[in-house]
Amino acid sequence: MSEAIGHGITRYMLYTLRDRGVIEMVSRGIYRLAELPPIGNPDLVTVSLRFPKAVICLVSALAYQGITSQIPHEVSVAVPRNSRRPSLGFPPVRAHRFSKEAYGTGIETHRVDGVPIRVYSCEKTLVDCFKFRNRIGMDVVLEALKLHRERNGLDLGALLDCARVCRVERVMGPYLEAAL
Repeated sequence: MSEAIGHGITRYMLYTLRDRGVIEMVSRGIYRLAELPPIGNPDLVTVSLRFPKAVICLVSALAYQGITSQIPHEVSVAVPRNSRRPSLGFPPVRAHRFSKEAYGTGIETHRVDGVPIRVYSCEKTLVDCFKFRNRIGMDVVLEALKLHRERNGLDLGALLDCARVCRVERVMGPYLEAAL
């Protein structure tokens, strides 16, 4: 909506276009042309548009990277420790506050339907999952580690660098030794 208003389209015109079926509302304040093909990943696109500084993390990032069989029931995002927690009616969003260094490590930007989506790399996501293992379940973490090793191979250097930043080296050590 803010982009449309910036281009001289009034709210009334926007609502009229919506009522006529020319555009459709994806989420509050987010509209798209109705004639476009369906969005590839509407939840991640919506969250990325509403919260451009948030980074997709944990199970949501595992699902995006294709290294889990879990279906996320909410979009998990990382935000800097001192920032406001994002909240959104739909899709449900769970925000996790990270320290400055942990937040800034391993961010990749991908484009989904022309929208930049910030998501953590596979290695950073695995490390974060070890850090939050009590919240997401150790079975999810071990499955992701196994799938990542089978599909992509383990980049031990990147994993250990991220583990050092997130302070989970000792926790991950035995699992990495067993995985090799």
